[in-house]
Amino acid sequence: MKDEAPRTRLATHEVINQPEPAGDQDLLASDLPLREALAREAPDWVAERLAPLGREVGSTRVATLGEEANRHPPELRLFDRHGRRLDEVRYHPAYHELMHLAMAGGWHSVAWQEEGRGGHQAHAAALYLLTQAEPGFCCPVTMTHAAMPVLRRSPGLEAAWGPGLLANVYDPRPLPAPEKRGLTFGMAMTEKQGGSDVRRNTTGAEQEGEGWRLTGHKWFCSAPMSDAFLTLAQTDDGLGCFLVPRFSPDGERNAIEIQRLKEKCGNRANASAEIEYRGAWASAIGEPGRGVATIIDMVQQTRLDAATAPVGMMRQALREAWRHTRERLAFGKTLAEQPLMRNVLADLALEVEAGTALVMRTARTFDGATRGDEHERALARLLPALAKYWHNKRGPGFMAEAMECLGGIGYVEETPLARLYREAPVNSIWEGSGNVICLDVLRVLARHPESVDALRAELGAVRGQQRDVDLALAGLEREMLLSADEREPRARWLVQRLAQAFQASLLLRHAPTELAEAFCRTRLGVETSPAYGVMPSDVPIAAILARIDD
Repeated sequence: MKDEAPRTRLATHEVINQPEPAGDQDLLASDLPLREALAREAPDWVAERLAPLGREVGSTRVATLGEEANRHPPELRLFDRHGRRLDEVRYHPAYHELMHLAMAGGWHSVAWQEEGRGGHQAHAAALYLLTQAEPGFCCPVTMTHAAMPVLRRSPGLEAAWGPGLLANVYDPRPLPAPEKRGLTFGMAMTEKQGGSDVRRNTTGAEQEGEGWRLTGHKWFCSAPMSDAFLTLAQTDDGLGCFLVPRFSPDGERNAIEIQRLKEKCGNRANASAEIEYRGAWASAIGEPGRGVATIIDMVQQTRLDAATAPVGMMRQALREAWRHTRERLAFGKTLAEQPLMRNVLADLALEVEAGTALVMRTARTFDGATRGDEHERALARLLPALAKYWHNKRGPGFMAEAMECLGGIGYVEETPLARLYREAPVNSIWEGSGNVICLDVLRVLARHPESVDALRAELGAVRGQQRDVDLALAGLEREMLLSADEREPRARWLVQRLAQAFQASLLLRHAPTELAEAFCRTRLGVETSPAYGVMPSDVPIAAILARIDD
């Protein structure tokens, strides 16, 4: 039989009308709102130190690391081949590369190395950029950073653990702390029966010589491969705060057993575990029975990071939507030339502008408080909670809208938008869910009149500049006259309005006039809408869009 001629395989179509690969980018140089906020809020050295990080996190190499770390989540290894307990979490090499990027840069330690001199602004801006590589690995960076104020409650523990925390080295080896070049910290606070109500914790602590032995469970342990954990346990004096090292002083593995890893909606590169303390050795920190007051120093720091991360993610999502719509044609024009799409993109850009301004202003209060500035200290009690609550409420809808800008391809895993959408709710839940944050704001308003005065001074600086802001401020003043019982059911409205009003005040003082006016009208005026892209017809869309990619 005669051989048939080989059939030529022909292409069925040409790939056109798709964006080109992004290639290497500089996430600081192209981010005008961040650069302006740094110039305004931070010393010059902060932007200079951040410049290499902006180039690195925008590289295709680091973008690939983020994808790999997310696609290959951590794995739990309870035992070795001979049946001995390991209680180890194994991470993909990409995760370790990202941790090295953050820790070698000193972004976990810069707030304390340069405290009062812009260190907190450097940390917040770095976290904003690192989040755009992969949000999950930022959790142990945040926890390690946030542990320092708690360590300071006990000078002996600060002397023992502080140098390792401040070392700009990532050392993932499972070894006793004295044998390591750099240390990481985690947190284990909540239990099944209590959640945010940590005073219902049942984990018990019994004193043994100079140390303590902890017995009980923790429903969420963040960063379970850390070298030490800050935790809460009941003592005869009440709920105490403790440092639980991964290795006890005799050099043996501490009696901390990992029960399982959480299979989470997002945050997949990061491990979150359920653990049991089975007589785990620990050191007490702070005053006996004052555990909540002690660990709140850590929570205050982590809340700033939880307010910053969603803005970083929103910036990343906006970049993806902007790039796609400028290169994708539909009905004879690029998507970015279509009037409705321009409205959506401009509205998303306004959200990022306002979030960036609020995050960097909040970070400045931390450095100001360190220098003894009472106005900044008073603001620092309120702004982290306002920013955390509102930025995270805006995040999920923002990600969905950005995903829609790309159409079907935005919903698949090859783009980062699906990952960002899954990630969006987590910072709203961790470090105090929305209701907890709102109740904390009410407590500050009731117990710290100096914080109320500082907030009024900031908002009052723009009174008379914009009609919608003036009406909003008048409404807030009426709200502040309500009794505590009347105010609590309305706390979400109050916190949202305070956050938006503060954002508006920052933009009115520092952003281009047309951008600030558009924000005030679409967030505080009668033209506001719960959906992105509903813009008044006379808003200068082109001017807003011109700031997305500088």
